[in-house]
Amino acid sequence: MFSKVLIANRGEIALRVIRACKEMDVKTVAIYSDADKDSLHAKYADEAVNIGKPVARKSYLNIEKIIEVAKETRAEAIHPGYGFLAENSSFVQACEANNIKFIGPSSESQRLAGDKIESRRIAVKVGVPISPGSDGAVLAEEAIPIAGEIGYPVIIKASGGGGGKGMRIANNKEELENFLRLSRGEASAAFGNPDLYIEKYLVEPRHIEFQILADEFGHYIHLGERECSIQRRYQKLIEESPSPIMDEQLRKRMGDAAIRVMRSVGYFNAGTVEFLVDKDRKFYFNEINARLQVEHPVTEMVTGVDLLRQQLIIAAGGRLKLSQDEIQQDGWSIECRINADDPDNGFMPNPGVIKQIIFPGGPGVRMDTHLYSNYEIPPFYDSLVGKLVVWAEDRNMAIKRMRRALSEFYIEGPKSTIPFHQKVMQDEDFIKGNINTHFIKNKFGEG
Repeated sequence: MFSKVLIANRGEIALRVIRACKEMDVKTVAIYSDADKDSLHAKYADEAVNIGKPVARKSYLNIEKIIEVAKETRAEAIHPGYGFLAENSSFVQACEANNIKFIGPSSESQRLAGDKIESRRIAVKVGVPISPGSDGAVLAEEAIPIAGEIGYPVIIKASGGGGGKGMRIANNKEELENFLRLSRGEASAAFGNPDLYIEKYLVEPRHIEFQILADEFGHYIHLGERECSIQRRYQKLIEESPSPIMDEQLRKRMGDAAIRVMRSVGYFNAGTVEFLVDKDRKFYFNEINARLQVEHPVTEMVTGVDLLRQQLIIAAGGRLKLSQDEIQQDGWSIECRINADDPDNGFMPNPGVIKQIIFPGGPGVRMDTHLYSNYEIPPFYDSLVGKLVVWAEDRNMAIKRMRRALSEFYIEGPKSTIPFHQKVMQDEDFIKGNINTHFIKNKFGEG
């Protein structure tokens, strides 16, 4: 096992990595920007190093500086968390070139997984269904006849990244031409890669992902699915495990498909394969997330597997000791993302000082956060400030437990998504499991 790990991230995920390392007697190095000097991850780590100015490109995205700090502190490995450099193959290459273990896949696997066009081709090669669309990157003059053949609406996607950047739905030729121009500029700015592809847009699908663990000896397992359909503009807000529509037959088919895709790119460590599922329960490959997911706690809660611990073991050259037969989903878990956003004002970010905060507790409640009273949420980063997670014996009880936990959660200061989550937990369609990726738009509108 490693003696020291640097965490190339911030906030609650940095704390999550620190806690896993402490339980494994691994020393930790936190990096922090000027804006994060009072963040808990900088306080809880064994060492903390200022990485630069608040703007991310001068701190958490500064590959050269991060590698320099890792070498100076003699960290043997780097955990990227999620976001920032977690899916940047150039960062992985820099770690490899400096003999620092990247806690995640190899740079080549990262490259293959991160290229959305290439990963679609791989899915086809291993017999995993994809929605109809272009075979590769397309220009406007190529996209129009393809859209005419597969039928509108179509969705435009960026080859080089995710998170909703560059994604637009076109309902006709005019929209397609216009949106391609807009998406190309957005993709180029966000990912340094202007390539776009199109595919048939599935109307109101469910978004379901499978958690994969794999070691460097070719041992692959999945830990079941997560339902991620409650999302706004492609950003997830509520996740749960298992999915309300899943049965053992569908789980096996989707889990096997996910493993085939990951094996084909030589993937190891923790990663996720995402699918879209239509109203007839037919599933289609969507993308690979070559990192730990924000919503990983719901999988931990229902399987009892510590994913961070497994990441560290695999990265240190250990074998995955879990077999597929040992993975059982017990009970039900729901996660609500607590963002410093104002849901009554178009989910506008709402940073500021936490004057007082009271966390929920009790049986089956987990709170992953870096917040505390008098902490100031900086305006420079993602608005995610915590994850409220519950476990119960079934979905009905999990919803009731989440309602109770949300009612105990008190934040004085910045607005948060707590009131939004309270509304969803009372919604009859959500309670019945009648959900899809348009749930928020259909229930609450775009505002």
